[in-house]
Amino acid sequence: MKKIVIVSGLPRSGTSMMMKMLEAGGVPPLTDAERVADSDNPKGYYEWERVKKMPDGDTAWLADAAGKAVKVISALLKALPDDYDYDVIFMERALPEVLASQRKMLQNRGTEGDTVSDEQMATLYERHLVAIRGWLDEQPHMRTLYVSYNDMLEEAAPHIARINDFLGGSLDSPAMAAVIEPRLYRRRAP
Repeated sequence: MKKIVIVSGLPRSGTSMMMKMLEAGGVPPLTDAERVADSDNPKGYYEWERVKKMPDGDTAWLADAAGKAVKVISALLKALPDDYDYDVIFMERALPEVLASQRKMLQNRGTEGDTVSDEQMATLYERHLVAIRGWLDEQPHMRTLYVSYNDMLEEAAPHIARINDFLGGSLDSPAMAAVIEPRLYRRRAP
């Protein structure tokens, strides 16, 4: 059976861009198009809403995910059942950029953010990332490749080569590179 490709990371860490890259490279995405493109993600979100229901036991959809890519934020990785094999591409992005991007997205939606400061949120995210990395390292049914969003935008080719190798070497690397749009890299770390 083909593995399920999981694209993960913190929210606003480049997961949608990676999903689009994989689609261009030849890995079909598992999406439902419920969350449409907007000014925060002009190329789309590439989400499958049922992913959010995994903690409640809704995992039957995984039977249709073999050979496809599905986006699962890092907080939901532990809800993936261990009766499947997964290749996890874990997106990493500078925390100040993640926080700035989240703040801007909340402003664009007209919703107030939490009363948690950026410093507190950064601490929570750092702890979460340490814990989830440790957990991923212990999962025999998961292989993980960590990809820096920041570094990939600086020089994509070596990262695309690593991703292609990780997923078996048959991806269309030029098509993946063509997806990357540096003009959409708007929330840069100071």
